[in-house]
Amino acid sequence: MSSTGSPNPDTNRTDDIDAAATNGVSAVTSKKARARTRLIAAAIVAAIVVIGAVAYTLVRSNRAKGTTVVTVGLVGDSDEEIWKTVQQVLDSENAGITIETKSFQDGIYANRAQANGELDLTAFQHYAFLEQEISDNGYELSPIGETYICPLNLYSDKYTDVSQFQAGDQVAIPSNATNTGRALKVLDAAGLIQLADNTKENPTVDDIVANPSGIDIQLVDSPSIVNLLPDYAGGITNANFIVDAGRSVGDAVFQMNPDASDPALKPYVNIIVAQTSKKDDPTYQKVVDAYHSKAVADIITSSYDGTYVPAFSY
Repeated sequence: MSSTGSPNPDTNRTDDIDAAATNGVSAVTSKKARARTRLIAAAIVAAIVVIGAVAYTLVRSNRAKGTTVVTVGLVGDSDEEIWKTVQQVLDSENAGITIETKSFQDGIYANRAQANGELDLTAFQHYAFLEQEISDNGYELSPIGETYICPLNLYSDKYTDVSQFQAGDQVAIPSNATNTGRALKVLDAAGLIQLADNTKENPTVDDIVANPSGIDIQLVDSPSIVNLLPDYAGGITNANFIVDAGRSVGDAVFQMNPDASDPALKPYVNIIVAQTSKKDDPTYQKVVDAYHSKAVADIITSSYDGTYVPAFSY
């Protein structure tokens, strides 16, 4: 006979049995949970495979229908509305072409990407810039259509009129050769400097024969000039960079008339460019034709506040 408070062997055996049963149930439950997890994972994988297969089929179907993707390199984002309109024109014609734009910070990188075959077309530069790039790098690139002329104006956060510039004032102008020459022509037209020959295609600072204003000309990377205006008395940069910075082209303290029909301004007309080996590609010609439409001319004229002037007939 056991004493009071001593353990009961039968009770211990019952507890052991109950624990074993509980562990067994837990093990079964755990196995079921793992099984459900595997099933869910398998279902997800299967769904991904199905989605991928459908996407691949759609891509193949689009290709079979003649859909062609054309990548276009731009500088900045200001031209996006223009290319959306080009896409609308292509769609209205059932051209089977999809435009994909890719933005670069500088045209040098865009041309390099196109020369390497990473882009089908570019649409950011004028004839003079392209010719300089070809001369410097040996690129086999060719213009296939004109787009617009982009004003190159003088801006200032310090002054409101060109007559206010004083001796010693620093003025930033683009450092690339073609836009350096064009900017010097703007300063010449504004009366701040005098060039030996203001009809020369790409004058340099060595062509300055007089500096009645006494300004100090600084060569600066063109896209950065608009953001550096607080540090300079003035700066000359492309209107598209002004728009990208949320400013107005009309804020310029001096503007030149961007007449695309002026022979002297022909080198500064912007162009669509292709690799020379593909310049006659009929798909690219369809893109150019869509650009040379009234719809695109209207969007350039109505939506860009004088940033661009169309340089094509429609």
